Amino acid sequence: MSWNASAAPGPAGAAPTRVVLADDQDLVRAGLRLMIDHAPGLTVVGDAATGHDAVRLAREARADVVLMDIRMPGLDGLAATRRIAADDSLAQVRVLILTTFEIDEYVFEALRSGASGFLGKGARPDALIEAIRTVARGDALLSPAATRGLIARFLTLHDSEPARVSPAIATLTDREREVTALVADGMSNAEIAAQLTLSPLTVKTHVNHAMTKVGARDRAQLVVLAYQTGLARVPRSRH
Repeated sequence: MSWNASAAPGPAGAAPTRVVLADDQDLVRAGLRLMIDHAPGLTVVGDAATGHDAVRLAREARADVVLMDIRMPGLDGLAATRRIAADDSLAQVRVLILTTFEIDEYVFEALRSGASGFLGKGARPDALIEAIRTVARGDALLSPAATRGLIARFLTLHDSEPARVSPAIATLTDREREVTALVADGMSNAEIAAQLTLSPLTVKTHVNHAMTKVGARDRAQLVVLAYQTGLARVPRSRH
């Protein structure tokens, strides 16, 4: 485990996005560090080989984003993510899960644990950098393909369970409910805007209002809540 207390400023003097790497393979962390440290506005401030160290470094290194592997010894990435999400003092920390496959058995659990999104380990370097910047902005990284995988798994595991009652859902306007259901269907803001004849900015505003009302940390959490409460039930056909 190591961490760097100082970090070079980003472009135009802006503070860089502080990234902690959590993976039990030394070579993986070294490769990730090389890519991230060469990206403008990003800096690696620590790396951890276990979930326990990842949680500690998130706090000590004042991380903005933790790039978290799932399979680690001791405390795994899912448990570490839950600890970070449950700690009010780490409310600013976003967790980006690294998976061997973009859609696997851990995706739903990762999002439910509080992750802001996930990325396949085979992703291109530019996709990784953009993913870190996306979650650092407070947006969720949830591709349509991954969302549909999440939906399919959720329905398989929970189809026989009754929907969870959430008073917060009742506070959504009709438009917010409609937009939330489309988000849960894996549609991007641009796709939702085209379908509803709205501007992407208006859609983003509706999504943000919905997240605030239901207490979702980000878009990923909104998708999970939509299915847990029955607001979204059956995947719509995509053409």
